[in-house]
Amino acid sequence: MKLTGAQVIVKALEHEKINTIFGYPGAAICPFYNALLDSDIKHILTRHEQGAAHAASGYARVTGKTGVCVATSGPGATNLITGIATAYMDSIPMVAITGQVSTEMIGRDVFQEADITGATAPFCKHSYLVKKTEDLPRVMKEAFYIASTGRPGPVVVDVPIDVQNGETDFEYPESIEIRGYKPKYKGHPMQIRKVAVAIKEAKSPVICAGGGIISSGASELLLKLAEKCNIPVTTTLMGKGAIPCRHKLNLGMLGSHGSYVANYAVHHADLLIILGARVGDRAMGTAYKIAEKATVVHIDIDPAEIGKNIHATIPIVGDAGAVLADLLEIVEESSFDEWNKTIERIKTEHPQKYVLREESEYVNPKYVLSVMSDMVDEDTIVTTEVGQNQIWAANYFKTKKPGTFISSGGMGTMGYGLPSAVGAKIGRPESKVITISGDGSFQMSMQELGTVKQYRLGIKIIVFNNSRLGMVRELQKVKYCGRYSQVYMEDNPDFVQLVGAYGFRGERISRNSEVKGALERMLSDDEPYLVECIVDPEERTL
Repeated sequence: MKLTGAQVIVKALEHEKINTIFGYPGAAICPFYNALLDSDIKHILTRHEQGAAHAASGYARVTGKTGVCVATSGPGATNLITGIATAYMDSIPMVAITGQVSTEMIGRDVFQEADITGATAPFCKHSYLVKKTEDLPRVMKEAFYIASTGRPGPVVVDVPIDVQNGETDFEYPESIEIRGYKPKYKGHPMQIRKVAVAIKEAKSPVICAGGGIISSGASELLLKLAEKCNIPVTTTLMGKGAIPCRHKLNLGMLGSHGSYVANYAVHHADLLIILGARVGDRAMGTAYKIAEKATVVHIDIDPAEIGKNIHATIPIVGDAGAVLADLLEIVEESSFDEWNKTIERIKTEHPQKYVLREESEYVNPKYVLSVMSDMVDEDTIVTTEVGQNQIWAANYFKTKKPGTFISSGGMGTMGYGLPSAVGAKIGRPESKVITISGDGSFQMSMQELGTVKQYRLGIKIIVFNNSRLGMVRELQKVKYCGRYSQVYMEDNPDFVQLVGAYGFRGERISRNSEVKGALERMLSDDEPYLVECIVDPEERTL
């Protein structure tokens, strides 16, 4: 059966069971959009290409499917770059399809030409510049295979317009073999036995759970190990939700913006079991010191991550779920009573707390998130922007299920929250979706309110407005003696009127006594709603 290259791409998406994609058209990708009209695939038109990439990321994270975003050549493709890099750092499966100028024009600096495969090479799993129409079936199969296997990540497929218009016989490969790419899922049995022995001999073990636990669907196995051996668990930002936040063994998030007890446990552990985490500097800034006094078990599906940031005494390459399943079969039950008593004492001495001033003319964001935790069900999805709002949410919103806390971890991308909420709501329309924003980060992607309106998405928005770039201001206060440079945003728009222009309801609150009522109104239905919270500019992150 002869198909055009554009039709081949659409057929490939159908074979991969992709039913929703996100994008923004342009001349060099028009053949694809023309072919898309003959398919049942749902296309979400975002208001910016970067929004399409972030929405594809949010969709992938709540569905477990590979997200797909589409853009035209030149500026359309380059506008995807931040979203591609964000997905790469957080190991999110994504295929980015871009149009390109005709093959004979490549390299001539013609209108809207950009080397997108070269530009994204440092932060995608793989990229293709397709020069022959007959290569498209294989390329598309390989792209989805690479994006979704091993350590997930983004793959770029750049398709010149003449390749989209060319014709070829269509036969989609049933399987794929890529030389040199053989993801390893099963951990080495000898190494797993060493972990069981290390747990038995330990006096103060700690588990550090990362995003790999969630992407591998291993949260239940993690909980079984923690409970069987009575080992406290701390999580990275990407691992939040890997174990229920209110579980007695959950110490909260570790790192420079984490809880005191989580950091205490990691720095006083004699056995540190790292599961699906890359040991980033925000999580373990003194990783080498931890490794000097603790036995370190590092389990990760990506061999390049093991030993990169911390010396692993017992390295295991493999899928977190597969390794945990094997470990649970041989590990002995333990109690670690003295260690857990110490942990409970530290929790009591250093609780996560905030000062609630009812007479204040500001809203305490930590209180808002604590109250909201008690008002939503376990299927509620929270996305965040980046900045103080992200850390407040990570520490004070109590996630109940894995995969329901969506945030940009490794890249720390402002403007991620609202478009990722778009993808999350489309992926899980039955769930409440709430995005947490600061006034600065919200303005980086607020054009996606148009997408929310067009597709009638009942996304809830909380904006913590302190008229500042809060985290940068706090950094300048602490490290630069209060010499504030370009962090004031006192001419912000009226956010309630702004969403009103789109036909959405909203309200502004400035007292803690108003919080519960505002949240009740926000959560009362499945329509878009914004709550703007006026926050003290001096409110600290921790």
